[in-house]
Amino acid sequence: VATDIAALRELGVPDFYRAVVAIGGDLEASILSTSLLVELEIADIWAKAISHQHKRILERIGAHHVVLPEHDMGERVAHLVSGRMLDYVEVDEDFALAKTRPPREIVGVALGESGLRKKHGVTVVSVKAKGEGFTYATLDTVLQYGDEIIIAGPIAKVERFAERT
Repeated sequence: VATDIAALRELGVPDFYRAVVAIGGDLEASILSTSLLVELEIADIWAKAISHQHKRILERIGAHHVVLPEHDMGERVAHLVSGRMLDYVEVDEDFALAKTRPPREIVGVALGESGLRKKHGVTVVSVKAKGEGFTYATLDTVLQYGDEIIIAGPIAKVERFAERT
């Protein structure tokens, strides 16, 4: 049905603002379905890709958002398995958020005085002390051993910083 434009029209697909193409195993069906949604002028098309080549094709034919769930989960698990990150999320091609612990060099020092962004290219966004919930980090925040922190920055810099913990 998803590869037949008449069937899509009959189902009222052109009346929808957003569509999701979650076909992963059949590249031809995935590409054809996406191209038909573009032809129907769907404003927000999300598509699942199984490879970077598949992603490029879907983007070229007009998908607005293309996700690689298996690849993304593999990246996340690889970062978590290293043991230095407690959680990890790529939010763009070269930007990530990571939950980790503060390295010794910034424990006991106000973040504003630590030179963290200048030295390491990352920002501490949030802090969680033992037994408490996360809160926003400020220039006056002083980290302690055992705290959990959420850092943000370019992927390579986030990875290097997490290795210091």
